[in-house]
Amino acid sequence: MDKVNLTDAFASFSDHWSPKVAGEINDAQVKLVKFEGKFDWHHHEQEDELFLVVKGVMRMGLRTGDIDVREGELIIIPKGVEHCPEALGGECHVLLLEPKSILNTGNVITEKTVSDLDKL
Repeated sequence: MDKVNLTDAFASFSDHWSPKVAGEINDAQVKLVKFEGKFDWHHHEQEDELFLVVKGVMRMGLRTGDIDVREGELIIIPKGVEHCPEALGGECHVLLLEPKSILNTGNVITEKTVSDLDKL
């Protein structure tokens, strides 16, 4: 068993919108990702997602209205809900908890799609 220092883990990579696997629990993965700017609108047919903001501010765009999520706060996006994450005011560090089967861009394929995730 190893512990993960989030500060060190986030410092170990610089790319944006490319989740890194920090650990696995049952059928889910704990992922770390840096956001900068706005992502793509998408949804996940079969998977819920948890977003925990570690540093910065994330705006979760929803068709029903935007929700700002600050450091130490989290939001769970249920399967089927269209959403669009965005970093506000610079880079945002986010911890994700989601099933191993999930594709980061959900139902769309874009230049931000990452199908083979790096492990920390």
